[in-house]
Amino acid sequence: METILVTGGAGFIGSHVCVELVEAGFRVVVIDNFVNSTPEALDRIASITGERVHFMEVDMTDSGSLDEVFLTYSIDAVIHLAGLKAVGDSVINPLRYYLNNLSSLLHLCECMQKYHVHRLVFSSSATVYGPPQHVPIKETHPVQTENPYGRTKHMSEQILRDFQRSYFPMKIVILRYFNPIGAHPSGLIGENPTGVPNNIMPYMTEVAIGKLPVLQVFGNDYPTRDGTCIRDYVHITDLAKGHVKGIEAIDSMEPSVAVYNLGTGEGTTVKELLHTFEHVTETKIPFTITDRRPGDVAVSYADVRAAERELGWKATKGIEDMCRDAWRWQHRNPAGYVKN
Repeated sequence: METILVTGGAGFIGSHVCVELVEAGFRVVVIDNFVNSTPEALDRIASITGERVHFMEVDMTDSGSLDEVFLTYSIDAVIHLAGLKAVGDSVINPLRYYLNNLSSLLHLCECMQKYHVHRLVFSSSATVYGPPQHVPIKETHPVQTENPYGRTKHMSEQILRDFQRSYFPMKIVILRYFNPIGAHPSGLIGENPTGVPNNIMPYMTEVAIGKLPVLQVFGNDYPTRDGTCIRDYVHITDLAKGHVKGIEAIDSMEPSVAVYNLGTGEGTTVKELLHTFEHVTETKIPFTITDRRPGDVAVSYADVRAAERELGWKATKGIEDMCRDAWRWQHRNPAGYVKN
């Protein structure tokens, strides 16, 4: 049984990745500092899978604490998810994002080299593409990041390329996420934001449950079929399965860096997402149209053929599944991860 280290494994994406890894037969070690997550998520992973993941509380900006992880466990591969991820906050606090996201990666790479771990799946983002020159967006699309968060992802990719060239045994898979939404079908794990959500789905579910009064739709005058932005929403469990495919495919790779988009390859407008949510949940979402947000592009969706061809991965769940599962999580956990 191979041992996979998942950094940030108690977070929204990380918890779902852990479930899929355990169910695929891997031994999972999680590290997290609970800045954007909670220990309760680890209990929920055990409830779903019947197995408790191994855990160490670690701040990855402290290289010494990472050494302890690699000395405690015999790690075969790493999935690196940990990091700060709010675009707006990164504009306000850019130094915090550069320090956290880049130093964490640098310390991880140092430990992987020191302890001879040669396989890494890295969590990147479609934000590295910036305003698309064409859609669907291929992995070869020019990179043009427009905020500090996106730049930390682009810089991290550059660091990994340089690292791989200098340390030849490394095999690295970079996954560029589009818009992960939804929740595990069990309703036990899901997105658990603090304050007003940055992402549309938890914003929508919190309005539906009465936690927030109204959904703000940022702009309805875009050159799209209903005037609202088009995005590539992908179910979180599909995204999580993509990481398992990345780990499985990396064995047959030559030492190199490979980049893959994870999305559905289809675009959905904000209003289409809203109306689908109302239909499948039989709820009504009050919304208001507000000004466009700076930096929002009209249309963004992925070309996912490379992941399908080379990883054997393809999204299987549609918008209705994403809405239904997100609502199940919110409805059963109105206050998020709070123990009864």
